[in-house]
Amino acid sequence: MNLGPVLSVGDGAVRVGTCSWTGKTLVKDAIWYPKKTMTAADRLAYYAAQFPVVEADSTYYRAPTEELTASWAGRTPDDFRMNIKAFSLMTGHPTKPEALWSDIQEAIDPAHVGKKNVYATHLPEDAVDAVWYRFAAALAPLQHVGKLGAVLLQYPEWFTPKHDNREELRNARRRLGDLPIAAEFRSPTWLRPEDSDRTLGFLADHDLALVAVDAPKVSKLPRTAPATTELAVVRFHGRADDTWKARNTSAAERFRYLYDKRELRPWVTKIERLAREAKEVHVLFNNCYQDYGVRNAQDMIELLDRVAT
Repeated sequence: MNLGPVLSVGDGAVRVGTCSWTGKTLVKDAIWYPKKTMTAADRLAYYAAQFPVVEADSTYYRAPTEELTASWAGRTPDDFRMNIKAFSLMTGHPTKPEALWSDIQEAIDPAHVGKKNVYATHLPEDAVDAVWYRFAAALAPLQHVGKLGAVLLQYPEWFTPKHDNREELRNARRRLGDLPIAAEFRSPTWLRPEDSDRTLGFLADHDLALVAVDAPKVSKLPRTAPATTELAVVRFHGRADDTWKARNTSAAERFRYLYDKRELRPWVTKIERLAREAKEVHVLFNNCYQDYGVRNAQDMIELLDRVAT
């Protein structure tokens, strides 16, 4: 199987790809894949021949099984990387009860049984631990063959730099053991001047990679961040201010934004710096409307290729 280009930038390896390879509008509405009727195996193999890294986002909605991750491992070439987005319950997001294992559903606090969504606070601690441990165990096939890039913990805007949330990050490291972890904060307060040094030091001390983001101005998130581990991750969410906080809409519509190369060019220098600070850099495009993500990923490869060694 062929593998997309891994770029040598400075002393680091840079991998560029997208967040998901199975988005509905990419598969059904775009013409990027050579056939509309490709099997799941053929589609993933085709993607991997273009890009050497991908983020699996379906795992946010339903935790993966070992059988699923084994199939991903078997359908991709050697040296491919997959970042796995953490199950929603693990990062404080609302979770559909039916997405939980049956025994975990039975452990839901009676006061919350029958509600549309469940949160980790609606479960006893041992049940929450079980969710984390089962999630981690399901990633074993990818980890065994060296294809697991990182577990992405994407925290909501209300997850701010306070004691309880730092404790939650410590628990994440404990529960996931030695698995590589990348943390993305949607609250800009983690990197405000009075908290930045503490945040960076804390993440480095707990071997948690800080995710740098490119997001709309309304998010108030900085468009740069230093590496805190040997892995650095950058995620591009588009710059559509009007849909950043939209609710009850699809991810494709929320991140519907096609970058111009002029907007991507300043990131070349930033990625070069990350490649000096970390051994590996993952650059992932989450503007998942039709073929926007794959087009911009290819744009970024072309830009970085000019400075690659």
